Amino acid sequence: MNLAYIPSPSTGVVHLGPIPLRGYAFCIIIGVFVAVWLGNKRWIARGGRSGTIADIAVWAVPFGLVGGRLYHVITDYELYFGPGRDWVGAFKIWEGGLGIWGAIALGAVGAWIGCRRRGIPLPAYADAIAPGIAVAQAIGRWGNWFNQELYGRPTDLPWALKIDPDPAIGRIGGTYHPTFLYESLWCLGVAALVIWADRKFKLGHGRAFAVYVAAYTVGRFWTEYLRVDTAHHFLGLRLNGWTAILVFLAAVAYFVISSKRVPGRELVVEPGAAEEAAAEGASKEGASEGSASEDGASKPDLTKPAADAKPAPGADKR
Repeated sequence: MNLAYIPSPSTGVVHLGPIPLRGYAFCIIIGVFVAVWLGNKRWIARGGRSGTIADIAVWAVPFGLVGGRLYHVITDYELYFGPGRDWVGAFKIWEGGLGIWGAIALGAVGAWIGCRRRGIPLPAYADAIAPGIAVAQAIGRWGNWFNQELYGRPTDLPWALKIDPDPAIGRIGGTYHPTFLYESLWCLGVAALVIWADRKFKLGHGRAFAVYVAAYTVGRFWTEYLRVDTAHHFLGLRLNGWTAILVFLAAVAYFVISSKRVPGRELVVEPGAAEEAAAEGASKEGASEGSASEDGASKPDLTKPAADAKPAPGADKR
């Protein structure tokens, strides 16, 4: 009997009157806000305008959600279109089921559209947002905890995850590897790695994003090896495992080729942003100097006698 384990929530939804508040959705929303906040700080540090990251995220996030859901439904189509299944479930995103591969791929299309509208290079935007995406994934993985899904093999380790039985979906109760927690912690490590590497090596032209992708796929391959949920296999390996390998190789290849073709970092990430910042700084400096000048004119120095001052009558003239 395992006396130490991580409990699972008894339900993944709390009703506020007639409104259902779902833990899975909350994790995704919080992750998006954190990613935009961190990306905005990094974008400003690179010389961009505040708010640009959020403006482009308006395009990237919806595309990413659609892409993530499409990847899940296509790779696990039998869950929605098999015998006895209800195809309407394919649209119930709040019940879980987002494929990160599809989310990143289609999210990049949305980001590209947003970048083109602002005249911004997509690689620079990707570098700024990369660690934020990793943190968002770390937060989003807790949505799997609320839904009691995507856990690993049975284990009696002290940090095992307690899963409740559910005959309706064929879920067997017990204690399992908390792969959601493993991946969450791994993603936080990936975010820290990207920030460190970017500061030390001044990564540019999409290479910080490539570091994020390569590092994430290594951890994802390991968690895929531990998972026991139903999945398609090819040559004895889960489909997501093969995807992780291919994406890792693509990220490394991009990093190497990009380093040779366009070394260094972009000098300008957002046209006009540097000029606006300089003009604003000059305006503030001019206003400050003007204020100081006015203050000085209104307060004459009383410690020195006036040059045309005359001695008072009867004053000692010796």
